[in-house]
Order: sequence, then C-alpha cells, then structure tokens
Amino acid sequence: MSIAADLVSDLEAEAALTRTLLARVPEPQLAWKPHEKSMSLGQLASHVAETPTWTGAMLEPAMDFAAMGDYRPFVARTGAELLQAFEANHAASVAALRGRDDRFLEESWTMRNGATVLMTQARKDALRQILVHHAVHHRGQLTVYLRLLGVPLPPLYGPTADHPSFG
Repeated sequence: MSIAADLVSDLEAEAALTRTLLARVPEPQLAWKPHEKSMSLGQLASHVAETPTWTGAMLEPAMDFAAMGDYRPFVARTGAELLQAFEANHAASVAALRGRDDRFLEESWTMRNGATVLMTQARKDALRQILVHHAVHHRGQLTVYLRLLGVPLPPLYGPTADHPSFG
C-alpha cells in the first residue's frame, strides 16, 4: 500500500468518528466555555472541522504562520454549517492526497513562524501528526466539553458510559 493510500485510509476512518461527534454539538451552546482561558464550544468544534484545510499548506515546501496575516479561523454559526464545513474540508483533503507519490510524501516539510522553525519532518509524518493526531487531540477535548454539557457521548474507539456495550 502506498503512503498516500495508507494516510487516506486513516483519514476516512477518523472522519467517520468526527462526523458522529460533530453531529452531537448542541447549537444553542456554541458560545459556551468550560473555563475563561478555553475556546468556546463553537470555536473548538469549528477547529476540528477546519483541520483538514491544513492539507494544502502541507503539500507546499513550507508553511509560514508569519505570512498568514489575514487568516481568520473558521467559526461555525450553526450545527449544519459545522458539518457542511467538515464534509467539504475532509473531501478536499482526501482528494489532494489521493495518488500522491511516496517520494513526495517522504520529502522534508517545514512549519515556521517567520525565521523561527517550529518543526521540520517528513511530509508524511507532518500530515499524520496534524491531520490525524492533532485532530484526535481536539476531538478528545470536544468530548470533555460535551460531557460537561450533559450531551451523551457516542462510542468512538469503544463504549462510553452512555453506550456501555455495542450489542
């Protein structure tokens, strides 16, 4: 299996779990925060939905935060907008990765903020770290937010207290 096919397989599996979780985000609570230093529920869920958009920048030689002066994070105003954004972003990400050459994905990629290099690693590793691991990290945060709001959690990698068995 190619590196791209393996990565797409992981992204498709994780997308199914992300959809399930984003569908539970209560629209009336989008402004809610568990702590003053935390993102709001809407900001966090929107970040999860927006994460696949990083793919384009990761197919370039480098991504420079200092050059993104006009960037504004996506923040969904409705649950439907949240899910639509995720679907579009995920589909574009997968389409951009499908069929990519292994040699290209093994090349070095750099994330920087101006002259400060934040990371340099093989593109395939950076893609997996951000598109899979980073997204899973924030999805985990989202489950905590939902639990605190009393929203029943779907089974993701196994049963939850709300769904104790799969039978």
